Amino acid sequence: MKLLTAAQTRQADLATMQEQGIASEALMERAARAFTAWLTARQSPAEAGEILVLCGPGNNGGDGLAIARLLHQRDYAVRVYLLPADHYAADFTLNRQRLPAVPVAELDAAALPTIPADALVVDALFGTGLSRPLTGLAAAVVAHLNQAAARVVAVDIPSGLLADAPQPAKSPVVQARHTVSFELPKLAFLLPRNAACVGRWHVQPIELSRSFLDQVPDALHLIDAALLAGRLPRRATFAHKGTYGHALLLAGSYGKMGAAVLAANACLRSGVGLLTVRGPAAGYDILQTAAPEAMALPDPATDFVTELPGLQPYSAVGIGPGLGREESTRQLLEKLLRQAQVPLVLDADALNLLSESPDLLALLPPDSLLTPHPKEFERLTGPARDDYHRLDLLRDFCRQHQCYTILKGAYSCLGTPGGTLYFNSTGNPGMATGGSGDVLTGVLTALRAQHFSALDAALLGLYAHGRAGDLAARQTGEAGLVAGDLIRFLGPAFQELTTADRF
Repeated sequence: MKLLTAAQTRQADLATMQEQGIASEALMERAARAFTAWLTARQSPAEAGEILVLCGPGNNGGDGLAIARLLHQRDYAVRVYLLPADHYAADFTLNRQRLPAVPVAELDAAALPTIPADALVVDALFGTGLSRPLTGLAAAVVAHLNQAAARVVAVDIPSGLLADAPQPAKSPVVQARHTVSFELPKLAFLLPRNAACVGRWHVQPIELSRSFLDQVPDALHLIDAALLAGRLPRRATFAHKGTYGHALLLAGSYGKMGAAVLAANACLRSGVGLLTVRGPAAGYDILQTAAPEAMALPDPATDFVTELPGLQPYSAVGIGPGLGREESTRQLLEKLLRQAQVPLVLDADALNLLSESPDLLALLPPDSLLTPHPKEFERLTGPARDDYHRLDLLRDFCRQHQCYTILKGAYSCLGTPGGTLYFNSTGNPGMATGGSGDVLTGVLTALRAQHFSALDAALLGLYAHGRAGDLAARQTGEAGLVAGDLIRFLGPAFQELTTADRF
């Protein structure tokens, strides 16, 4: 699923109207019906009570007027409030004329309407065309609505939220409980700064031109099952353990062997044929007991990993979980970067060592896969001014070092050497727990060992990791989720993605 800019969204609308031979008001009616279908499936007229529809003077307001009409036809109690303006969009005017006998009033700064805390409000004030923060009466209406703490559902995008640009500090934005977007989500929905405004977002199809969407440049994507179709083939009948690669994990230190165990078990559950774990001597018994399917290769040092084993047997190497940042470990990382002829996955302390020794970044082999959380990423690139600048830093970092970098978080973002960004659609807040990143490292190392490309490994691994979290949360709840639960559901998550045989 691609993500469009506001300008591309307008182009998609025009292409759809031209291709399908429909007028703009017909496309607006289609959007209004899609929104109404979403709302009425969740709230009966009795549950909704009186619905307040706030309409601005543009096309988003026209959507709101059409929604008010459709709700009225379905026996919902509706009251409409209009934002006065010197000019109204043509489709707004048309839908104002079509509006049946429902109460309509203009908003007035001197006497803003009372909005009960349990009210259901449809926000159709402003859409994706907004290019600057709200001021004047519009800003006052948004502030008044937010103070009411009502149940707000935004039409396409919360009013006041800029679709493609950083939100200025303290600029007024509707704080929606739900946002119903048409055809595709917006990039703004996926960024941390906007979470409180967007609430839970949903996508309703309106049959935009498929040919236009297919030809839009691949700059931004949402990782979903459709994007991954065909990337994970079914296993061959006569395959053997050598078919699926031999991974090496360099992980663990005294007091942090749990990270090595989580990464190892995740690697094993992600389809690797063979796994060797190089850990400190102190962790030998732990590894042999907690991950018996893996081969344990103890380091000569008791508490840290200090020596790099011969790399000839391995088809991929993962390094970082629980590793520590000793000087001898830094030297091991440098030796690995200089000698590796197989794919690398770097996480946790391996990334911290890179940030502490920038000269090591120059040694990073092409197509390496890095998995920083935001603070680790900041140590590598410097601080970001805002969420959009952070994405620019991600693009620049991946281009400069010809690597793939997963910036972890809600909607984890994969940066690529070509500049395309992919946002993950799976996962939940229960995964914000120690060890989740170690599990991801194991998953990615297993996929790279199986000879998946860096892009396919990252896409499949991110999606399956988050999907395992979603499956686990059904049993544990989000608050009760721990990293080990993810490992139990990796198999089912990958099974969902496995390409089925076609007769």
